Amino acid sequence: MHPSAMRNCIKFFDVYGKYKDGGMVVDIGSQNVNGTLKDAMPSRFQYTGVDYVEAVNVDLVLTDPYKFPFQDNSVDIVLSSSCLEHSEFFWLSFEEMVRISKPDGLIYLNIPSAGPYHPYPVDCWRFRMDAALALMNWSRRQGSSVMLLEAYTDEEQPWHDLVAIYCKDETHVDKYPERIPS
Repeated sequence: MHPSAMRNCIKFFDVYGKYKDGGMVVDIGSQNVNGTLKDAMPSRFQYTGVDYVEAVNVDLVLTDPYKFPFQDNSVDIVLSSSCLEHSEFFWLSFEEMVRISKPDGLIYLNIPSAGPYHPYPVDCWRFRMDAALALMNWSRRQGSSVMLLEAYTDEEQPWHDLVAIYCKDETHVDKYPERIPS
């Protein structure tokens, strides 16, 4: 994890976390590589780290990286940082994030839009601003009502992280009236 990824997640919890009294947070791609999002999360939340290998900060090891072992509508916040660029089929991962989120659940993505090649074990993608809308539109074509709340690209070199924040069901968007200050 690079420093901007941690700062972006702290901003997310500062703005959006206050609208949740606690609940379950699932971190997709949680292994500790130069840090973990668990450190950015307020203590009132329950954290579960998920990854495809056993490692520090991994509570659940996935047998299939595109099937998450959680019930539908069971997770308050899904986090994923510096992970989807390593997913060959990131749209399947996103659809699983939507599936496991509660109707008023939040999905937080932080993904490089630039930066050097870094296979872990593969490095397939970079995400630009349009990717945030494309993920929402693809998921909606699959039958969801997910809504993009905001997206931005930070200016930190070399990664220029794309941050995208979604609410699982568009009928709950009003629960989150604030946005991250630029």
